[in-house]
Amino acid sequence: MTTVEVLYSYAAHPSEAAMLALGNTREIYGIRRIKLDAAAKTIRVEYDATRLSRVLVANLLRRAGINITEEISLIPPLPEAIPAPASAPVQPSVATTAAPGSAAQPPSSAPALAK
Repeated sequence: MTTVEVLYSYAAHPSEAAMLALGNTREIYGIRRIKLDAAAKTIRVEYDATRLSRVLVANLLRRAGINITEEISLIPPLPEAIPAPASAPVQPSVATTAAPGSAAQPPSSAPALAK
């Protein structure tokens, strides 16, 4: 069983007949829980996704008399990414200096051998 929750907003508070029909909707195999929030005008339905789909759940609520206006995402939006500041061109970190007229030698990490 795969449990899924979906949240819908509705336009007007359901009538008594719609509330009775909503109570009967709970009897449909696959509907686990129905929670109505009158203050926020939302209805949350927990259902078994192996038996029902979001479209079918929305149609069941509409047939019960709930005037669904939209589906609300339960996942909060991601924060906007802060762009990285533009960096200055990278300067070479190892400076090589050579005497005039001689070829530059890269620095060596090996210790010099004494003769």
